[in-house]
Amino acid sequence: MAKDEILEQVLEEFGKLAKIPRKSGHEETVSNFLRDELTGLGLNVVQDKAFNLIADMPAAKGREQAPLTILQSHMDMVCVAAEGVAYNPLTDGIQTVRTEEYLQAEGTSLGSDDGTGIAEILYILKHLKEHGPIRVIFTVDEEQGMSGAIALSEEYLKGASFLINCDSENWDVLTIGSAGSVNLDFSRRLKRVAPTAGRAFCLELGGLRGGHSGERIGDGRGNAIRTMAMLLKEISAKGMAELADFSGGTARNAIPCTAKAIIATDLEESVTESCVEDAKRRFMAIYGAAEEGITITCKPHQHPVSVLAADDKERLLQLLTLLHTGVYTMSQVVPGLVETSANLGVIAMTEDRVEVQFFPRSAVDEQVDEFRLMAEDMAALTGFELQIGAQSPGWKERKDSKLAKLMSSIFEQQNGRPMTIEVIHAGLECGWHFKKNPELDIVSIGVTTLDIHSPKERLVLKTVRPQVELIMETLRRIGEL
Repeated sequence: MAKDEILEQVLEEFGKLAKIPRKSGHEETVSNFLRDELTGLGLNVVQDKAFNLIADMPAAKGREQAPLTILQSHMDMVCVAAEGVAYNPLTDGIQTVRTEEYLQAEGTSLGSDDGTGIAEILYILKHLKEHGPIRVIFTVDEEQGMSGAIALSEEYLKGASFLINCDSENWDVLTIGSAGSVNLDFSRRLKRVAPTAGRAFCLELGGLRGGHSGERIGDGRGNAIRTMAMLLKEISAKGMAELADFSGGTARNAIPCTAKAIIATDLEESVTESCVEDAKRRFMAIYGAAEEGITITCKPHQHPVSVLAADDKERLLQLLTLLHTGVYTMSQVVPGLVETSANLGVIAMTEDRVEVQFFPRSAVDEQVDEFRLMAEDMAALTGFELQIGAQSPGWKERKDSKLAKLMSSIFEQQNGRPMTIEVIHAGLECGWHFKKNPELDIVSIGVTTLDIHSPKERLVLKTVRPQVELIMETLRRIGEL
């Protein structure tokens, strides 16, 4: 079989990125690397204060009057490791493993979201011959707070006619709209006391599927943090259960698949194990069709030095069980589309503080507003402080999109079948781009990547070449306008 040169060269570009740690909020190194790469191609490059990159490629001769088109991807990635895998996302690169069908990583997330988008753009810049003016925008911190897209000056979006965002997960889907969201972070200062109960146990929950909290939220998957909180309430109802530690989740926009708690209790081990079995049965009754691999273990543990004061524990469990997690409403316009949802993404505890990350999404900005107001009341009722992040706007579809019509037509010509056009229940930077320039004709595309934001993340290799060919032909056609 002849070697697919496009695939090989895109993977070569991706391999360079995989070696560079690029956790959200820590993109300076990868930004500097890409700045040098783009400068080396002869492009005029700007690196702004947020470490976003903006690079302009002049039009090919005779095509100077064609509309300006933006190619856009983000530099950061969700860093997740499988249970038992040693991985420091601030210092460790990604070790890739290639099979005939997939590219994946050894025990961690791959970072195809959105490293493949960047790799494709770099390939296109090096090989495209016939084109109008092109602007490349690589942003930071898409996965955690979209602070890169927020900080991006609108001057880099003005004057452009089209924007192709390369951050979707299915090669044959053209996205023309997305949901808005807001980061809601609860925190509380903790009072610790000496434990009075004589036994200590470590409760560990795993085996859940996890996944992207927008794309997979409608699959009926369980939330490890909420499930653990319910188990702790059940144990507390049977007797004394003092909480020493509680952690779970890896990112606000990933459904948590693991959680861990350490308790001191006066209950016999057989009673806590009975509570664990009851929790499993309750979980399977609710999520069994989607989650078959849940594990909950209860093992004796070294006695903790301190535990949370009773009021702190009760307030924390109240918050975790009252916050809505999962689908909230379905679209009344698009059949089968989740309209509004929320994800209880992370709980992290130190000696004197606990933090909880909560992440609602909606295609309707007003419903995100309602979640924000609800969170304010919830914080007041449970004694938590609330930090409200910038609200990410929704991206409303343009029904007369020239770019969507052009790209779907090219796709069908190249692949012999139509492209699916959809609005998604996930946040894309397109919402901020659209807000800053409502005249922009925007679409989002991407290679097929499975199980993103999880250790099982894998890139479907056969989708890379058609994606690159679609973008290159689109830029060629725009260059003729």
